[in-house]
Amino acid sequence: MRATTSVSFACLVVCVSIVRVVDAQEPIRLTLQEAQARAQNASHRLAELRAREAAAVASVDVRAAADQPNVALQAGYTRTNHVTEFVVPSAAGAPPRVLYPDVPDNWRTRIDLQWPIYTGGRTDALERSARAEASAMTAEVSAARADLRLEVARAFWALVTARSSIGVLDRAVERAEAHVGDVRERLKAGLVPPNELASAEAQAARQRMLAIEARNQRDVASADLARLIGESVVIPIEPAATLEIGTGTAAALEALVADARANRDDRRALERRIDAADERRSAASAGSLPTVAVVGGFDYARPNPRIFPRADRWDDSWDIGVSLSWSLWDGGRTKAEVAEAAASAEAVRQRLAEFDSVLAVEVRQRLLEIESGRAAIAAADESLRSAEEARRVVSERFRAGVLTHTEVLDAQLALLQAELDRTRALANVRLSEARLERAIGR
Repeated sequence: MRATTSVSFACLVVCVSIVRVVDAQEPIRLTLQEAQARAQNASHRLAELRAREAAAVASVDVRAAADQPNVALQAGYTRTNHVTEFVVPSAAGAPPRVLYPDVPDNWRTRIDLQWPIYTGGRTDALERSARAEASAMTAEVSAARADLRLEVARAFWALVTARSSIGVLDRAVERAEAHVGDVRERLKAGLVPPNELASAEAQAARQRMLAIEARNQRDVASADLARLIGESVVIPIEPAATLEIGTGTAAALEALVADARANRDDRRALERRIDAADERRSAASAGSLPTVAVVGGFDYARPNPRIFPRADRWDDSWDIGVSLSWSLWDGGRTKAEVAEAAASAEAVRQRLAEFDSVLAVEVRQRLLEIESGRAAIAAADESLRSAEEARRVVSERFRAGVLTHTEVLDAQLALLQAELDRTRALANVRLSEARLERAIGR
Protein backbone atom coordinates (compact mmCIF):
# COMPACT_ATOMS: atom_id res chain seq x y z
CA MET A 1 0.00 0.00 0.00
CA ARG A 2 2.83 2.40 0.86
CA ALA A 3 4.62 1.58 -2.40
CA THR A 4 1.44 2.26 -4.41
CA THR A 5 0.92 5.56 -2.61
CA SER A 6 4.53 6.58 -3.31
CA VAL A 7 4.20 5.77 -7.01
CA SER A 8 0.91 7.70 -7.26
CA PHE A 9 2.46 10.69 -5.52
CA ALA A 10 5.48 10.59 -7.86
CA CYS A 11 3.21 10.46 -10.93
CA LEU A 12 1.23 13.41 -9.59
CA VAL A 13 4.43 15.40 -9.08
CA VAL A 14 5.60 14.60 -12.62
CA CYS A 15 2.25 15.60 -14.14
CA VAL A 16 2.18 18.86 -12.20
CA SER A 17 5.76 19.58 -13.29
CA ILE A 18 4.90 18.97 -16.94
CA VAL A 19 1.88 21.26 -16.72
CA ARG A 20 4.00 23.96 -15.09
CA VAL A 21 6.66 23.64 -17.81
CA VAL A 22 4.02 23.96 -20.53
CA ASP A 23 2.35 26.90 -18.81
CA ALA A 24 5.72 28.57 -18.22
CA GLN A 25 6.61 28.60 -21.92
CA GLU A 26 6.70 32.04 -23.44
CA PRO A 27 4.04 32.54 -26.13
CA ILE A 28 5.11 33.30 -29.69
CA ARG A 29 3.68 36.60 -30.88
CA LEU A 30 3.14 36.66 -34.63
CA THR A 31 1.41 38.72 -37.27
CA LEU A 32 -0.43 36.96 -40.07
CA GLN A 33 2.34 37.74 -42.56
CA GLU A 34 5.01 36.38 -40.20
CA ALA A 35 3.02 33.20 -39.65
CA GLN A 36 2.60 32.69 -43.39
CA ALA A 37 6.33 33.23 -43.99
CA ARG A 38 7.29 30.72 -41.28
CA ALA A 39 4.78 28.20 -42.58
CA GLN A 40 6.38 28.25 -46.04
CA ASN A 41 9.72 27.30 -44.52
CA ALA A 42 8.19 24.52 -42.40
CA SER A 43 5.75 22.97 -44.89
CA HIS A 44 6.56 19.40 -45.91
CA ARG A 45 4.07 19.63 -48.77
CA LEU A 46 5.95 22.59 -50.23
CA ALA A 47 9.25 20.76 -49.77
CA GLU A 48 7.84 17.81 -51.72
CA LEU A 49 6.65 20.05 -54.55
CA ARG A 50 10.01 21.84 -54.67
CA ALA A 51 11.70 18.46 -55.07
CA ARG A 52 9.30 17.60 -57.89
CA GLU A 53 10.05 20.96 -59.47
CA ALA A 54 13.79 20.23 -59.30
CA ALA A 55 13.15 16.85 -60.95
CA ALA A 56 11.17 18.55 -63.74
CA VAL A 57 13.97 21.07 -64.29
CA ALA A 58 16.50 18.23 -64.44
CA SER A 59 14.37 16.47 -67.06
CA VAL A 60 14.78 19.56 -69.27
CA ASP A 61 18.54 19.02 -69.21
CA VAL A 62 17.98 15.36 -70.06
CA ARG A 63 15.93 16.29 -73.13
CA ALA A 64 18.37 19.03 -74.15
CA ALA A 65 21.28 16.57 -74.01
CA ALA A 66 19.61 14.37 -76.62
CA ASP A 67 20.83 16.74 -79.38
CA GLN A 68 24.40 16.67 -78.14
CA PRO A 69 27.06 14.23 -79.36
CA ASN A 70 27.43 11.09 -77.31
CA VAL A 71 30.98 9.83 -76.85
CA ALA A 72 31.50 6.47 -75.17
CA LEU A 73 34.53 4.40 -74.27
CA GLN A 74 34.08 0.71 -74.99
CA ALA A 75 36.27 -2.24 -74.17
CA GLY A 76 35.90 -5.98 -74.38
CA TYR A 77 37.59 -9.33 -74.38
CA THR A 78 36.50 -12.41 -76.33
CA ARG A 79 37.89 -15.92 -76.16
CA THR A 80 37.37 -17.98 -79.32
CA ASN A 81 38.12 -21.53 -80.28
CA HIS A 82 41.33 -22.50 -81.99
CA VAL A 83 41.26 -22.45 -85.80
CA THR A 84 43.58 -23.78 -88.49
CA GLU A 85 45.87 -21.03 -89.65
CA PHE A 86 45.59 -19.93 -93.25
CA VAL A 87 49.12 -19.88 -94.69
CA VAL A 88 50.20 -18.69 -98.14
CA PRO A 89 53.50 -19.96 -99.57
CA SER A 90 56.05 -17.27 -100.33
CA ALA A 91 58.77 -16.96 -102.95
CA ALA A 92 61.71 -19.34 -102.98
CA GLY A 93 63.83 -19.01 -99.89
CA ALA A 94 61.20 -16.97 -97.95
CA PRO A 95 59.12 -18.36 -95.11
CA PRO A 96 55.38 -18.92 -95.73
CA ARG A 97 53.09 -16.01 -94.92
CA VAL A 98 50.28 -16.43 -92.36
CA LEU A 99 47.17 -14.55 -93.55
CA TYR A 100 44.76 -15.75 -90.83
CA PRO A 101 46.56 -16.81 -87.65
CA ASP A 102 45.08 -18.75 -84.73
CA VAL A 103 44.43 -15.99 -82.16
CA PRO A 104 41.94 -17.20 -79.52
CA ASP A 105 42.39 -14.11 -77.27
CA ASN A 106 40.69 -11.07 -78.79
CA TRP A 107 40.98 -7.65 -77.14
CA ARG A 108 39.09 -4.61 -78.32
CA THR A 109 38.84 -0.95 -77.23
CA ARG A 110 36.88 1.77 -78.99
CA ILE A 111 35.98 5.42 -78.58
CA ASP A 112 32.53 5.60 -80.14
CA LEU A 113 30.74 8.75 -81.41
CA GLN A 114 26.98 9.08 -81.98
CA TRP A 115 25.62 12.51 -82.95
CA PRO A 116 22.01 12.93 -84.14
CA ILE A 117 21.90 15.86 -86.54
CA TYR A 118 18.29 15.50 -87.72
CA THR A 119 15.38 13.89 -85.84
CA GLY A 120 12.42 15.46 -87.58
CA GLY A 121 12.01 17.89 -84.66
CA ARG A 122 11.38 15.11 -82.14
CA THR A 123 14.13 16.02 -79.67
CA ASP A 124 13.34 19.74 -79.87
CA ALA A 125 9.65 19.06 -79.23
CA LEU A 126 10.46 16.82 -76.27
CA GLU A 127 12.72 19.53 -74.84
CA ARG A 128 9.98 22.15 -75.20
CA SER A 129 7.52 19.74 -73.59
CA ALA A 130 9.88 19.24 -70.65
CA ARG A 131 10.30 22.99 -70.26
CA ALA A 132 6.52 23.47 -70.26
CA GLU A 133 6.16 20.72 -67.66
CA ALA A 134 8.84 22.36 -65.51
CA SER A 135 6.97 25.67 -65.77
CA ALA A 136 3.79 23.87 -64.75
CA MET A 137 5.52 22.46 -61.68
CA THR A 138 6.81 25.92 -60.79
CA ALA A 139 3.24 27.23 -61.04
CA GLU A 140 2.03 24.35 -58.87
CA VAL A 141 4.56 25.28 -56.20
CA SER A 142 3.26 28.85 -56.25
CA ALA A 143 -0.33 27.60 -56.08
CA ALA A 144 0.59 25.42 -53.10
CA ARG A 145 2.09 28.48 -51.41
CA ALA A 146 -1.20 30.32 -51.93
CA ASP A 147 -3.14 27.38 -50.49
CA LEU A 148 -0.80 27.31 -47.51
CA ARG A 149 -1.26 31.06 -46.95
CA LEU A 150 -5.03 30.53 -46.91
CA GLU A 151 -4.71 27.61 -44.48
CA VAL A 152 -2.52 29.69 -42.17
CA ALA A 153 -4.97 32.60 -42.41
CA ARG A 154 -7.83 30.28 -41.49
CA ALA A 155 -5.96 28.97 -38.43
CA PHE A 156 -4.74 32.47 -37.52
CA TRP A 157 -8.20 34.06 -37.59
CA ALA A 158 -9.69 31.04 -35.82
CA LEU A 159 -7.23 31.69 -33.01
CA VAL A 160 -8.03 35.42 -32.96
CA THR A 161 -11.75 34.60 -32.92
CA ALA A 162 -11.33 32.17 -30.02
CA ARG A 163 -9.37 34.74 -28.02
CA SER A 164 -12.00 37.39 -28.72
CA SER A 165 -14.77 34.98 -27.67
CA ILE A 166 -12.91 34.33 -24.42
CA GLY A 167 -12.92 38.07 -23.71
CA VAL A 168 -16.65 38.27 -24.40
CA LEU A 169 -17.42 35.29 -22.17
CA ASP A 170 -15.15 36.49 -19.38
CA ARG A 171 -17.09 39.75 -19.27
CA ALA A 172 -20.34 37.76 -19.27
CA VAL A 173 -19.07 35.67 -16.34
CA GLU A 174 -18.19 38.85 -14.43
CA ARG A 175 -21.66 40.27 -15.05
CA ALA A 176 -23.35 37.00 -14.06
CA GLU A 177 -21.33 36.67 -10.86
CA ALA A 178 -22.05 40.30 -9.95
CA HIS A 179 -25.73 39.62 -10.46
CA VAL A 180 -25.49 36.51 -8.29
CA GLY A 181 -24.04 38.73 -5.56
CA ASP A 182 -26.94 41.17 -5.90
CA VAL A 183 -29.53 38.38 -5.72
CA ARG A 184 -27.82 36.84 -2.70
CA GLU A 185 -27.99 40.16 -0.85
CA ARG A 186 -31.68 40.50 -1.72
CA LEU A 187 -32.27 36.96 -0.49
CA LYS A 188 -30.67 37.78 2.82
CA ALA A 189 -32.95 40.82 3.08
CA GLY A 190 -35.96 38.62 2.32
CA LEU A 191 -36.83 40.48 -0.88
CA VAL A 192 -36.57 37.50 -3.28
CA PRO A 193 -37.32 33.78 -3.00
CA PRO A 194 -34.50 31.17 -3.01
CA ASN A 195 -35.31 29.97 -6.52
CA GLU A 196 -34.14 33.28 -8.01
CA LEU A 197 -30.68 32.79 -6.48
CA ALA A 198 -30.58 29.28 -7.93
CA SER A 199 -31.49 30.65 -11.38
CA ALA A 200 -28.77 33.29 -11.19
CA GLU A 201 -26.17 30.74 -10.11
CA ALA A 202 -27.22 28.40 -12.92
CA GLN A 203 -26.81 31.24 -15.44
CA ALA A 204 -23.35 32.07 -14.06
CA ALA A 205 -22.34 28.39 -14.22
CA ARG A 206 -23.40 28.23 -17.86
CA GLN A 207 -21.31 31.30 -18.68
CA ARG A 208 -18.29 29.67 -17.03
CA MET A 209 -18.87 26.49 -19.05
CA LEU A 210 -18.97 28.49 -22.29
CA ALA A 211 -15.74 30.26 -21.28
CA ILE A 212 -14.04 26.89 -20.69
CA GLU A 213 -15.16 25.68 -24.13
CA ALA A 214 -13.83 28.87 -25.70
CA ARG A 215 -10.44 28.36 -24.03
CA ASN A 216 -10.36 24.81 -25.37
CA GLN A 217 -11.08 26.11 -28.87
CA ARG A 218 -8.29 28.67 -28.43
CA ASP A 219 -5.80 25.95 -27.47
CA VAL A 220 -6.83 23.78 -30.42
CA ALA A 221 -6.49 26.69 -32.85
CA SER A 222 -3.13 27.60 -31.32
CA ALA A 223 -1.88 24.02 -31.73
CA ASP A 224 -3.06 23.97 -35.35
CA LEU A 225 -1.27 27.23 -36.12
CA ALA A 226 1.88 26.04 -34.31
CA ARG A 227 1.87 22.90 -36.45
CA LEU A 228 1.64 24.95 -39.63
CA ILE A 229 4.58 27.21 -38.71
CA GLY A 230 6.76 24.29 -37.58
CA GLU A 231 6.61 24.89 -33.83
CA SER A 232 5.75 22.52 -31.02
CA VAL A 233 2.00 22.26 -30.50
CA VAL A 234 2.41 22.88 -26.76
CA ILE A 235 3.87 26.35 -27.32
CA PRO A 236 1.10 28.97 -27.15
CA ILE A 237 0.70 31.35 -30.08
CA GLU A 238 -0.34 34.93 -29.50
CA PRO A 239 -1.63 36.54 -32.70
CA ALA A 240 -0.71 40.19 -33.12
CA ALA A 241 -4.05 41.18 -34.63
CA THR A 242 -7.66 41.89 -33.79
CA LEU A 243 -10.87 41.07 -35.60
CA GLU A 244 -11.75 44.73 -36.11
CA ILE A 245 -11.82 45.68 -39.79
CA GLY A 246 -11.64 48.99 -41.54
CA THR A 247 -14.00 50.43 -44.09
CA GLY A 248 -13.38 49.69 -47.73
CA THR A 249 -15.06 49.15 -51.05
CA ALA A 250 -14.66 46.01 -53.11
CA ALA A 251 -13.37 46.22 -56.66
CA ALA A 252 -15.60 45.48 -59.64
CA LEU A 253 -16.29 41.82 -60.35
CA GLU A 254 -14.96 41.99 -63.91
CA ALA A 255 -11.65 43.47 -62.76
CA LEU A 256 -11.23 40.85 -60.05
CA VAL A 257 -12.00 38.00 -62.46
CA ALA A 258 -9.46 39.40 -64.91
CA ASP A 259 -6.89 39.57 -62.12
CA ALA A 260 -7.70 35.99 -61.14
CA ARG A 261 -7.19 34.71 -64.69
CA ALA A 262 -3.90 36.55 -64.93
CA ASN A 263 -2.57 35.72 -61.45
CA ARG A 264 -3.89 32.28 -60.50
CA ASP A 265 -0.91 29.94 -60.52
CA ASP A 266 -3.06 26.82 -60.72
CA ARG A 267 -4.57 28.19 -63.94
CA ARG A 268 -1.09 28.93 -65.26
CA ALA A 269 -0.10 25.33 -64.48
CA LEU A 270 -2.97 24.07 -66.64
CA GLU A 271 -1.88 26.32 -69.52
CA ARG A 272 1.67 25.03 -69.32
CA ARG A 273 0.46 21.43 -69.27
CA ILE A 274 -1.54 22.08 -72.44
CA ASP A 275 1.67 23.33 -74.06
CA ALA A 276 3.52 20.25 -72.83
CA ALA A 277 0.87 17.90 -74.27
CA ASP A 278 0.93 19.72 -77.62
CA GLU A 279 4.70 19.40 -77.79
CA ARG A 280 4.48 15.69 -76.97
CA ARG A 281 2.07 15.31 -79.87
CA SER A 282 4.58 17.07 -82.14
CA ALA A 283 7.32 14.76 -80.89
CA ALA A 284 5.15 11.72 -81.54
CA SER A 285 4.36 12.94 -85.08
CA ALA A 286 8.09 13.14 -85.77
CA GLY A 287 8.27 9.35 -85.40
CA SER A 288 7.19 9.01 -89.04
CA LEU A 289 10.16 11.09 -90.26
CA PRO A 290 13.70 9.85 -90.89
CA THR A 291 16.56 10.45 -88.49
CA VAL A 292 20.10 11.24 -89.53
CA ALA A 293 23.14 10.87 -87.31
CA VAL A 294 26.89 11.20 -87.56
CA VAL A 295 28.66 8.08 -86.38
CA GLY A 296 32.33 7.37 -85.92
CA GLY A 297 34.96 5.96 -83.68
CA PHE A 298 38.54 5.04 -83.00
CA ASP A 299 39.46 1.36 -82.48
CA TYR A 300 42.53 -0.06 -80.83
CA ALA A 301 42.35 -3.83 -80.85
CA ARG A 302 44.37 -7.02 -80.76
CA PRO A 303 43.96 -8.34 -83.35
CA ASN A 304 42.31 -5.52 -85.27
CA PRO A 305 39.78 -7.08 -87.70
CA ARG A 306 40.20 -4.14 -90.07
CA ILE A 307 43.90 -4.81 -90.57
CA PHE A 308 44.80 -7.39 -93.18
CA PRO A 309 46.47 -9.74 -92.85
CA ARG A 310 45.22 -10.53 -89.37
CA ALA A 311 48.00 -10.43 -86.75
CA ASP A 312 48.28 -11.02 -82.99
CA ARG A 313 49.31 -7.46 -82.15
CA TRP A 314 47.73 -4.14 -81.15
CA ASP A 315 46.64 -2.04 -84.13
CA ASP A 316 44.53 1.10 -84.38
CA SER A 317 41.90 2.17 -86.92
CA TRP A 318 39.14 4.75 -87.20
CA ASP A 319 35.87 5.31 -89.03
CA ILE A 320 33.38 8.12 -89.57
CA GLY A 321 30.12 8.20 -91.48
CA VAL A 322 26.48 9.24 -91.68
CA SER A 323 23.59 6.92 -90.85
CA LEU A 324 19.96 7.22 -91.92
CA SER A 325 17.06 5.53 -90.17
CA TRP A 326 13.48 5.72 -91.44
CA SER A 327 10.72 3.64 -89.97
CA LEU A 328 8.47 2.66 -92.88
CA TRP A 329 6.02 0.62 -90.81
CA ASP A 330 5.75 0.37 -87.01
CA GLY A 331 2.42 -1.36 -86.59
CA GLY A 332 0.56 1.89 -85.86
CA ARG A 333 2.73 2.86 -82.89
CA THR A 334 3.37 6.43 -84.07
CA LYS A 335 -0.31 6.99 -84.84
CA ALA A 336 -1.30 5.74 -81.39
CA GLU A 337 1.26 7.97 -79.67
CA VAL A 338 -0.06 11.01 -81.56
CA ALA A 339 -3.65 10.14 -80.60
CA GLU A 340 -2.68 9.68 -76.95
CA ALA A 341 -0.90 13.05 -76.77
CA ALA A 342 -3.80 14.81 -78.54
CA ALA A 343 -6.32 13.30 -76.13
CA SER A 344 -4.20 14.35 -73.14
CA ALA A 345 -4.04 17.92 -74.47
CA GLU A 346 -7.80 18.00 -75.02
CA ALA A 347 -8.41 16.70 -71.49
CA VAL A 348 -6.34 19.52 -69.98
CA ARG A 349 -8.08 22.06 -72.21
CA GLN A 350 -11.43 20.94 -70.91
CA ARG A 351 -10.16 21.16 -67.36
CA LEU A 352 -8.98 24.72 -68.03
CA ALA A 353 -12.38 25.61 -69.50
CA GLU A 354 -14.07 24.21 -66.40
CA PHE A 355 -11.67 26.18 -64.21
CA ASP A 356 -12.54 29.42 -66.03
CA SER A 357 -16.27 28.74 -65.78
CA VAL A 358 -16.02 28.24 -62.00
CA LEU A 359 -13.58 31.09 -61.41
CA ALA A 360 -16.09 33.91 -61.93
CA VAL A 361 -18.58 32.18 -59.65
CA GLU A 362 -15.95 31.73 -56.95
CA VAL A 363 -14.89 35.38 -57.06
CA ARG A 364 -18.53 36.51 -57.01
CA GLN A 365 -19.24 34.24 -54.06
CA ARG A 366 -16.33 35.67 -52.07
CA LEU A 367 -17.46 39.23 -52.82
CA LEU A 368 -20.99 38.41 -51.68
CA GLU A 369 -19.63 36.84 -48.50
CA ILE A 370 -17.69 40.01 -47.72
CA GLU A 371 -20.65 42.28 -48.50
CA SER A 372 -23.06 40.23 -46.42
CA GLY A 373 -20.47 39.97 -43.65
CA ARG A 374 -20.03 43.74 -43.49
CA ALA A 375 -23.81 44.16 -43.42
CA ALA A 376 -23.96 41.60 -40.61
CA ILE A 377 -21.33 43.57 -38.68
CA ALA A 378 -23.38 46.75 -39.02
CA ALA A 379 -26.46 44.91 -37.78
CA ALA A 380 -24.49 43.31 -34.95
CA ASP A 381 -23.16 46.72 -33.89
CA GLU A 382 -26.69 48.08 -33.69
CA SER A 383 -27.88 45.00 -31.82
CA LEU A 384 -24.95 45.28 -29.40
CA ARG A 385 -25.68 48.93 -28.65
CA SER A 386 -29.33 48.12 -28.02
CA ALA A 387 -28.48 45.12 -25.83
CA GLU A 388 -26.00 47.15 -23.75
CA GLU A 389 -28.55 49.92 -23.20
CA ALA A 390 -31.29 47.43 -22.39
CA ARG A 391 -29.10 45.66 -19.85
CA ARG A 392 -28.14 48.96 -18.23
CA VAL A 393 -31.78 50.04 -17.88
CA VAL A 394 -32.91 46.62 -16.64
CA SER A 395 -30.10 46.44 -14.07
CA GLU A 396 -30.94 49.87 -12.72
CA ARG A 397 -34.65 49.07 -12.48
CA PHE A 398 -33.86 45.73 -10.82
CA ARG A 399 -31.79 47.49 -8.18
CA ALA A 400 -34.73 49.85 -7.70
CA GLY A 401 -36.99 46.85 -7.16
CA VAL A 402 -39.17 47.57 -10.19
CA LEU A 403 -38.21 44.56 -12.39
CA THR A 404 -37.82 40.89 -11.65
CA HIS A 405 -34.68 38.79 -11.63
CA THR A 406 -35.75 36.91 -14.78
CA GLU A 407 -35.72 40.08 -16.87
CA VAL A 408 -32.14 40.78 -15.77
CA LEU A 409 -31.05 37.30 -16.85
CA ASP A 410 -32.78 37.76 -20.21
CA ALA A 411 -31.02 41.10 -20.73
CA GLN A 412 -27.62 39.60 -19.86
CA LEU A 413 -28.20 36.68 -22.21
CA ALA A 414 -29.25 39.03 -25.02
CA LEU A 415 -26.09 41.10 -24.50
CA LEU A 416 -23.89 38.00 -24.56
CA GLN A 417 -25.55 36.77 -27.73
CA ALA A 418 -25.10 40.18 -29.39
CA GLU A 419 -21.40 40.24 -28.51
CA LEU A 420 -20.86 36.70 -29.81
CA ASP A 421 -22.80 37.48 -32.99
CA ARG A 422 -20.58 40.47 -33.65
CA THR A 423 -17.46 38.38 -33.04
CA ARG A 424 -18.64 35.74 -35.51
CA ALA A 425 -19.53 38.38 -38.10
CA LEU A 426 -16.06 39.92 -37.84
CA ALA A 427 -14.41 36.49 -38.10
CA ASN A 428 -16.49 35.62 -41.18
CA VAL A 429 -15.39 38.80 -42.94
CA ARG A 430 -11.74 38.17 -42.10
CA LEU A 431 -11.93 34.63 -43.46
CA SER A 432 -13.88 35.75 -46.53
CA GLU A 433 -11.21 38.35 -47.30
CA ALA A 434 -8.52 35.66 -47.09
CA ARG A 435 -10.54 33.43 -49.41
CA LEU A 436 -11.00 36.30 -51.86
CA GLU A 437 -7.24 36.90 -51.90
CA ARG A 438 -6.75 33.22 -52.73
CA ALA A 439 -9.46 33.31 -55.40
CA ILE A 440 -7.85 36.19 -57.30
CA GLY A 441 -4.32 34.78 -56.87
CA ARG A 442 -2.80 37.44 -54.65
